Amino acid sequence: MPVVRWKNVSLNVNVSTRISTNVSTEKVMVSATVTVICYKWKTLANGENPLMLRVTKERKTKYQSLGISVNPKHWNFKKNELKPQCPNYEQIQKIILDKKVEVQKKMLDMRAEQKAFTATTLLATKKHRPTSIGGFYQKIILQCEVENKCGNRLVYLNSYSSLMHFTNNNLDIPFGIIDVAWLERYECWLRSRGNKETTISLMFRTLRSAYNKAIKEKCAQQSNYPFDEYRLSKFDVSTQKRAISKADILKFMNDDQPIGHNQYVQLSKDIFMFSYLCGGINFTDIANLTKDNIVNGRLEYIRQKTHKKIKIGIPYEAMKIIQKYEVESMGYIFPILNSSKHKTALQKQNRIHKMRAKVNANLKVLGKRLGIDTNITTYVARHSFASVLKKSGVNIALISEALGHSDLATTQIYLDNFDNDQMDEAMKNLL
Repeated sequence: MPVVRWKNVSLNVNVSTRISTNVSTEKVMVSATVTVICYKWKTLANGENPLMLRVTKERKTKYQSLGISVNPKHWNFKKNELKPQCPNYEQIQKIILDKKVEVQKKMLDMRAEQKAFTATTLLATKKHRPTSIGGFYQKIILQCEVENKCGNRLVYLNSYSSLMHFTNNNLDIPFGIIDVAWLERYECWLRSRGNKETTISLMFRTLRSAYNKAIKEKCAQQSNYPFDEYRLSKFDVSTQKRAISKADILKFMNDDQPIGHNQYVQLSKDIFMFSYLCGGINFTDIANLTKDNIVNGRLEYIRQKTHKKIKIGIPYEAMKIIQKYEVESMGYIFPILNSSKHKTALQKQNRIHKMRAKVNANLKVLGKRLGIDTNITTYVARHSFASVLKKSGVNIALISEALGHSDLATTQIYLDNFDNDQMDEAMKNLL
């Protein structure tokens, strides 16, 4: 009997030890809760609230910004989730999910290795996180979509596509690969494909911008930066003359030849003339005009590019063009966008990009038919507006105001070539 009692005691001790060990291990293995919240205690300048990653462990909470924000009306605060009707719902949801998965995976790895962790260590980031060029570009493009920066998105998307072609669809390489020799090969490749100087400059400026962003986010190293030696100032990006004379403008206005069967040809001609007559308004701003932009017979709108408010009179000829499309305008002054189809900023941008190409193709044909040497585009109307006013003696400041430029220097770039023409003519009188 004493032997049996001794064994029981020994058994109890072993069990007690095992339980104690499990309790100690479980304390290390306690999970943290990982959620994303709309931080309603902070309102940004755009009226939105930032989305924050919230990690809580053992009653200690840490927050980390996702770098995006939403209008509070698009967030369900009871369920703590994004409402389906939120603009760019899918893209924002992907960012939220990816970030939560990233932190949860880190937590699982630390638990598997029996490592203690806190909310702070889960959110800690490494000093250097080398990222592939392709992956970083995709991140920038997605961020632009979420923030409705459609113009920037298109610029980075075009740069990404160009780099993919150059590298034979292999951008799974670090930024450190890019050196001066690599950039020179890329420049030669762009030239071999017939790209103009302005396009090449844009491709390189966009790549440089992406590289700078990567350095700022610790995804590339400053020591590898190649643009201190490879200078972009060597590219000739001077503005080409894109204006036509008042006489050529009148050819457009007075042209009464049959337009043809293409439904967009007449619209193309009308958009060109409307731009010229209404302060050189550009195609994107024309596409976004609604009846609300007509106030007491004047055109009032916020320029998409510079966010300047423009107020300008609507000439009789321009008003006739507006009236022509009242029936088929689909929520806008011109039948370019459809209010029932094009709702998000990305949908609008894609439609405008497609329509601009069609309009410019038609204008090119019309220009040739009228005997105009210049390649006619919607932007020619804008330059021509500035040119005709300048040659009529109108002050540059007034022209700048009408064009919606942020400063006079930009307007002067428009007008430099026109002034040169006048100077050349004046020089003939020297002898």
